[in-house]
Amino acid sequence: MRSTLFLLGAAAMVLASGPAGQSPSKGPTLYVIGDSTANRSNRRGWADPFADYFDPAKITVVNRAAGGRSARSFFTEGLWNWTLRDLKPGDYVLIQFGHNDGGAPDQPPARADLPGVSDESKTLTMPGGKTEVVHTYGWYIRRFVQDAKAKGAHPIVLSLTVRCRWREGKVERGLGGGCFGRWSRAVAEAENVPFVDVTNIIADAYEEMGAKRVLPLFEPDGTHTTRAGADLNASLTVAGLKGICSPLTEFLSAKGEAVPAARPNLQ
Repeated sequence: MRSTLFLLGAAAMVLASGPAGQSPSKGPTLYVIGDSTANRSNRRGWADPFADYFDPAKITVVNRAAGGRSARSFFTEGLWNWTLRDLKPGDYVLIQFGHNDGGAPDQPPARADLPGVSDESKTLTMPGGKTEVVHTYGWYIRRFVQDAKAKGAHPIVLSLTVRCRWREGKVERGLGGGCFGRWSRAVAEAENVPFVDVTNIIADAYEEMGAKRVLPLFEPDGTHTTRAGADLNASLTVAGLKGICSPLTEFLSAKGEAVPAARPNLQ
């Protein structure tokens, strides 16, 4: 991806969410739902600097992602209902999960989904003795999409961000062998809504940069980014939205307009 050097430079510039004193948008609102890779203190989640790429006079960007959440726990804890109540016709919702969705669904921290995209569900007993009906990962993503559409909003499904895990010069392209990205894409295609392959777009950029240059963009856990890493991922998400010709490109700021479009180099 020839644009990587530009994007890396942009990552070093962590800007405010808009010009001081500028009136908020009277247009649509863009919501982001997800986990701590999107929302983390000190602007270390990609959806924090993401607002810098949009013109606040045209659109309002609201980061509703929450640390530690899976698609299941975002739904069951009421975080989705909170966002859904605020949605109005013409709004947009970016949906990104996967980092916290694996594992045994009835074992601590009791947030994993059932695998796949079917309508399968199981009634399970949680560690504290409470029972819960647990659905597949795809069921929760589909619920977010369908609920948003029912409100007249525009859902966009994203695959998850990339961890700093390398082998023979290649970076890991998604947890679980990429299953969460495949399931996210399958739901988006079935529901006829846009899908942005953030995983492979980011992985392409990382591999062009090389592991030594990518490492400083991450915290020691290799999953969460620094502020510069968050801004790079935000710019690459914008690049992905441009790559699918999303209507959201109509609302970009000058910083967003300067980002080249990207489509993934599928491995």
